[in-house]
Amino acid sequence: MLAIHPDIQPIFERLCCLIREAGGRPLLVGGCVRDMLLGSRASDLDLEVYELAPQRLIEVLSAAFDIDRVGQSFGVIKLHQYPIDISLPRRESKVGLGHRGFEVLSDPCMSLEEAAARRDFTINAMAIDPATEDLLDPFNGQRDLTLRILRHTSPQFADDPLRVLRGMQFISRFELSPAPETLALCRALLHEYPTLTPERIWREWVKWASLGVQPSLGLRFLQDIGWAAMYSELGALQGCPQDPSWHPEGDVWTHTLLVVDQAARIAVRDGLEGRE
Repeated sequence: MLAIHPDIQPIFERLCCLIREAGGRPLLVGGCVRDMLLGSRASDLDLEVYELAPQRLIEVLSAAFDIDRVGQSFGVIKLHQYPIDISLPRRESKVGLGHRGFEVLSDPCMSLEEAAARRDFTINAMAIDPATEDLLDPFNGQRDLTLRILRHTSPQFADDPLRVLRGMQFISRFELSPAPETLALCRALLHEYPTLTPERIWREWVKWASLGVQPSLGLRFLQDIGWAAMYSELGALQGCPQDPSWHPEGDVWTHTLLVVDQAARIAVRDGLEGRE
């Protein structure tokens, strides 16, 4: 059985039934699939709907639910009062710098493989068909999840440089090791860092701080790819000496890596707010 929170299970089943009756094929995608494979029960769901035209999908959903079409230009529809997002497969064409520098076109006839290729990492590019509970895994995300490897899905990763910071917090949350080719691509995106807005950057750091199991891994990742240079505070820690009689571990950078990991352990131990 799909590991879905019981509070939303009935709504989810009704939603899938309505979509299928209209001729569509709903698939669970993204982080909820990853979390189920890790043994967690999903409380936020993402459905990607194939084989159903956008306007017909909106008609079906609006007849049964109160929907939010704010994200419609990106092929995303939200259900009010329920943590379920419905999206359409989409193509993205890079036309400029940053996450706004591309055009988006929904295409319900797109193959799963092509749609999954636009996702950031292989561990987020898996899908489950709720009708059969079959895992659809065109980029071997389950293998990478088992081996704890962070690997970008395709060259489309470069469409949004924020994915580098997403990688930082995923590495910390799931204790992952980045694949060499992913490290190289992230290094190559350093010049696009200035295109990121403070709000988007902040959200990834909040996840790093509140959800990270081993936050030091994310900081080491940023150091390895050169992105730590974007934060003067991090740079100041590296090579800053300490009295070895009190700090035999080394410089302030090494001390900080130890501290953030210990802070994460204390947060889990004490059930501090913000942990999931």
